[in-house]
Amino acid sequence: MTLRVLAAMSGGVDSAVAAARAAEAGHEVTGVHLALSANPKSYRTGARGCCTLEDARDARRAADVIGIPFYVWDMAERFDRDVVQDFVSEYAAGRTPNPCLRCNEKIKFSALLDRALALGFDAVCTGHHARLDDGVLRRSVDLAKDQSYVLAVCTKEQLAHAMFPLGDTTKAEVRREADRRGLAVADKPDSHDICFIADGDTRGFLAERLGAEKGPIVDTSGEVLGEHDGAYAYTIGQRHGLRLGRPAPDGRPRYVLDISPVTNTVTVGPREALDVHEIVAERPVWLASPPDEPLACRVQLRAHGEVYDCTARLDGDLLRVTLDRPARGVAAGQAAVLYAGDRVLGSATIAVAEHSPA
Repeated sequence: MTLRVLAAMSGGVDSAVAAARAAEAGHEVTGVHLALSANPKSYRTGARGCCTLEDARDARRAADVIGIPFYVWDMAERFDRDVVQDFVSEYAAGRTPNPCLRCNEKIKFSALLDRALALGFDAVCTGHHARLDDGVLRRSVDLAKDQSYVLAVCTKEQLAHAMFPLGDTTKAEVRREADRRGLAVADKPDSHDICFIADGDTRGFLAERLGAEKGPIVDTSGEVLGEHDGAYAYTIGQRHGLRLGRPAPDGRPRYVLDISPVTNTVTVGPREALDVHEIVAERPVWLASPPDEPLACRVQLRAHGEVYDCTARLDGDLLRVTLDRPARGVAAGQAAVLYAGDRVLGSATIAVAEHSPA
């Protein structure tokens, strides 16, 4: 069946090949580049960023080679409100957000998809490395590039109008295919880190928006070990950059265990104190039927992070996940994504990470 497909083209190799495959499959494809920055720079810094003028030009050139219409849609205001400002406010609240999750939820599969459907398109096509099998979201065959984790916030209704043509292909194969198709982005570096922080300096980005607010760095007994310029600059599990000036009594490294925005306090301690055995998560999104009894499955707690055997159960509007073995460095604000094999069952936002008993 021929579909009217809107291909989101970032200017990278993945989205270009995805659009080419959709067109080759016989669909009526239109390319669109999302202008997400109000003041895009002409050139990225190294491989960082995806919101530059260079990226828009790369996307247009790829559309020309494929032979599809191409447009640029300005979503800078929506992106700033729903992704950038959310990122800043989450850090201010002591949480560690994942902006790629928020972008998929609010921009690519909300704002973009809503507009596409209103214009008569049947589906949105992206270059995400994940598979859709009769509406079931699965991991990519290239586990190193798998992006099912950041897509798990999408609803079943949104995924019903999505296409991920690259899920059965490794990244190396995608690059070779781009070269065969004559796409100039075949060797273009992947973007890394956070696309709207082009220089990669997250601490500086947050300091500019939240300002400096000194506070104590303490150990688990409450003893003050040092001072910070803003608790937002720290993440759970962080080891470097603590600037404590003196080692722990046993000489072992210290790690960030807790960030309290109310008292503006950062608590540090030994690595084993990071162990978490139960997670409470909020705002669950189910791609499978919500479990009516405890469910044995697996959970991933950060993008490209380790996967843990667990038992998940619903507790009212909350999801409780008990891990078979402790996880470390679990941060509020990240997603807990449940899997059965390579199938995504659902996701929820981590609210509380309960530490293992001492």
